[in-house]
Amino acid sequence: QVQLVESGGGLVQAGGSLTLSCAASGSIFSISAMGWFRQAPGELRELVAARTSGDSTVYAESVKGRFTISRDNAKNTVYLQMNNLKPEDTARYYCAAENWVDRVDSGWWPDNWGQGTQVTVSS
Repeated sequence: QVQLVESGGGLVQAGGSLTLSCAASGSIFSISAMGWFRQAPGELRELVAARTSGDSTVYAESVKGRFTISRDNAKNTVYLQMNNLKPEDTARYYCAAENWVDRVDSGWWPDNWGQGTQVTVSS
């Protein structure tokens, strides 16, 4: 089992920046994928970005050029740097992880989830 703890959410004005962090503990292996999903009220949960330990990376089209995912494999931590935030980025952001994944794409759906952290972007 993998435990995931997110931090870094909050309220920011449009055009601002936030960095989310997620620390994994438990049975997280050297070959793994970690990433971020988000869910707005009344909407489906969607992939934002994901990255494997081997640096295979995927981004949602809506965040390309604005968000950057990075990992510290030694610390089992994944980060999401969010720049030029827009009101439509408002959602609860969930960290996710899965072992034995060496490539991620838009269809990735992991089996370990954090509790989420709220990001609110005001106009």
